[in-house]
Amino acid sequence: MKHRILLTLLTIFLSAGAFAQQAAIDTIQIKGLIIIKGKTAEGKSVFKAYQDTGYARQKLKKNLHTKWLVFDLGFNNYRDKSDYPGAMVMSLHPGNGAAYYLGQTYPQGYANKNFDYSGIALNQFAPRMASEPLTPAEFKLIPAKSINFNVWVIMQRLNIVKHKLNLIYALGLEMNNYRFARNITYVPGYSTMVIRDSVDFSKNKLYAQYVSIPLMLNFNSNPARPGRSFEVSLGVQGGYLLKSRTKQVSEERGKVRLTDDFSLNKWRFGLTGEVAYGPIKLYSNFALTPLHDYGLEQYPFSVGFRFNGF
Repeated sequence: MKHRILLTLLTIFLSAGAFAQQAAIDTIQIKGLIIIKGKTAEGKSVFKAYQDTGYARQKLKKNLHTKWLVFDLGFNNYRDKSDYPGAMVMSLHPGNGAAYYLGQTYPQGYANKNFDYSGIALNQFAPRMASEPLTPAEFKLIPAKSINFNVWVIMQRLNIVKHKLNLIYALGLEMNNYRFARNITYVPGYSTMVIRDSVDFSKNKLYAQYVSIPLMLNFNSNPARPGRSFEVSLGVQGGYLLKSRTKQVSEERGKVRLTDDFSLNKWRFGLTGEVAYGPIKLYSNFALTPLHDYGLEQYPFSVGFRFNGF
């Protein structure tokens, strides 16, 4: 009798262990995501994913959350407010000084330069003959190839009101590529000039890298269920130019890289924002300071997707 009881208990124990092991195999939890393996009526394996609200609520006990290595991938463009009509008028009266580049003569004379965004300064920055005046089309970009890539080394979110109203700030690098559709060339010097080139470029771009700090006020509609929450973040962003260069590729000259500040604005200030639903996050940046120090009055903006954010 005793042997039968022991055998029955052992069978129950082994069955429970096998069932628990099978349940463990069929259920996987990765942080707040639960994946359950099941079968259809035809016997095919199916997987269903659920969010563990308990995990999310446990995280809400912390007021400060940190993310490392948040990435942005998007596209650049700019609003061009340059004084092209004024530059055309000034091209009728070029300066007395002259500079020689690629077989052509351009007005030059550092002492007589205008460092603002007037038509005079634009004509000095991108000098043209009156018969062929400067137009906005010369600085047209190829949007699909003007890539914006940002790496936020650290991003933090600070709870203000019940985790629905938060403060988000970060530190990272903004890397902007401006791919030109026309054959223009930045000529470094004191000061920079932009000329019409005689070469047909297969690639012609300006690259600018900034170290930046965004500061945003964030609204989260459902902190306990991040996968179903709607988020909006709005704020400001400041940056400092670390380096800039141009890259041109052509049959005549091959691959040419030039590193210079190209009279780009050292400091950058603008608006930044983010809209998200669940894991899908979109970001946007709108500069309030021009891309260049003087002459060209272009205000860059970028839009794209954010990965590994809050």
